[in-house]
Amino acid sequence: MDEFSLNFPGGKKVEVIYGNHVVMTDQPLENGGDDHAMAPFDLFMASLISCSGIFALSFLRKRDLNTEGLNIRMYPMWNEEEHRVTEIKMEVDTPADFPEKYKGALIKVIEQCSVKRHLGNPPEFSININ
Repeated sequence: MDEFSLNFPGGKKVEVIYGNHVVMTDQPLENGGDDHAMAPFDLFMASLISCSGIFALSFLRKRDLNTEGLNIRMYPMWNEEEHRVTEIKMEVDTPADFPEKYKGALIKVIEQCSVKRHLGNPPEFSININ
């Protein structure tokens, strides 16, 4: 099983270690952090758009299509009452010469992003205290 682990380097910073990689998170100033890195939830949102992006990029490359100008913007809609994101809107910019016939297929590919699929069918959590 792959292992993710943590270090706490000070303040409200958390380092996530996975293999040879380290990702830093921090809390915004209003939550007592130094705002030196993304907050954990922001990193979660970043994983969603980066996953969508690599699926879109792969789709274009697989078909030898131009990738210049490919971009995705994501807008999480925060519901204060529920204290959670209740909708995520994405806007995809395609290259100027992107074929119209592939637009529906590109949307379907982006919807297959692994992070998004986990939101639709979340894993079970098992938490043990040692």
